[in-house]
Amino acid sequence: MEKIYVKPSKRYGRLWIYKNEIVSDVSELSPGTLVRVYELKTNKIIGTGYINPESTISVRLLSFKEETIDNEFFKLRILQSKRYREEFLGFGETYRVIFSESDFLPGLIVDKYNKCLVIQILTAGMEKFKEIIIKILDEVFCPEIIILKNDSPSRLKEGLPIEKQIIKGELKKLPMITEDNVNFLFDPLHGQKTGFFLDQRENRIFLKKLITSGTGLDLFCYVGAWSIHIAQNGAMVIGVDNSQNAIDLAKENAKINNVTEKCKFVKADVFDYLKWEIKKNKKYDFIVVDPPAFVKSRAEKTDAIEGYINLNTLALKLLKKDGVIATSSCSHHISEYEFYEIIKEAFLKNKKSGKIIYKGTQSKDHPILLSMPETAYLKCFIIKVPYCLT
Repeated sequence: MEKIYVKPSKRYGRLWIYKNEIVSDVSELSPGTLVRVYELKTNKIIGTGYINPESTISVRLLSFKEETIDNEFFKLRILQSKRYREEFLGFGETYRVIFSESDFLPGLIVDKYNKCLVIQILTAGMEKFKEIIIKILDEVFCPEIIILKNDSPSRLKEGLPIEKQIIKGELKKLPMITEDNVNFLFDPLHGQKTGFFLDQRENRIFLKKLITSGTGLDLFCYVGAWSIHIAQNGAMVIGVDNSQNAIDLAKENAKINNVTEKCKFVKADVFDYLKWEIKKNKKYDFIVVDPPAFVKSRAEKTDAIEGYINLNTLALKLLKKDGVIATSSCSHHISEYEFYEIIKEAFLKNKKSGKIIYKGTQSKDHPILLSMPETAYLKCFIIKVPYCLT
């Protein structure tokens, strides 16, 4: 195992070491090489991890000690993550098993959907252990289907190929999961991320209990998770998404939950749809705004903030007095305070005020590591509009 040295720094549990912190010559090391990291001058062990000399985040630590990274190491980590979700948090058949840095396995995402496991490997370091990880997950969870969903663009930066494949079993039909007595079909092979957005679970359930009547919009509805929860509780919902596959699945999910009369799904660009509705002077009792991440890097942040402001400004033009908006951001580069300022700006542009009745984050199976604020990515504000300023 390679030994490298870094500048003295107060890390306190951080798993990332940046390129400019490294004082050793690492130019000849290949991406994914295991390294032991020591602090210069004191020779104090910082931890064991893997390196990508070309990446800004050059080292991602797997351990804070001199540890052997082998089959037993990964099995212990995976079992610890399983116990945390099942025994401590009480999750059952469907949950995120591994959440990268938050579970001290940076570069690895694993979601469990009943008897189907979906694995995402994001880094060259984790790619080297792919076969070991798959074998352990198979032994621990005994799934009928294992899908390798390595289609994240971040893999290209790591010099890894984009790939999607079923490595165990057959996907003869789409899997179904249950969330608070609502059933959802989803596509773990061709859908977004690992197929379903488990991270909004608690936020959806809160809004569902709040909205019992009226007509609203579900923007970027994907397979209809927000829509169908709300429709099941009595309201009428129009879901909008630009993916025909997502719209088709949303319609199917409405059918299996017996809410087809309360749900309508429209294939359209969300920004265009909002502008059309504004021209028609439409008004809605509630609106859900749950877009994909607008910002993938700090360089895109300014444009992303403008995008969030524009989106929420348009949505608020359609909201009735006394209406409710549930708006989210899943961009970790946007802090909760910055998102608060974005939403405040959108309200001011509409000469409206609002009362925040709920602030949510990612589901508890997507834990936030205190020493890694980057693991806190999801913000969800549910706001009631009590009155207009004019």
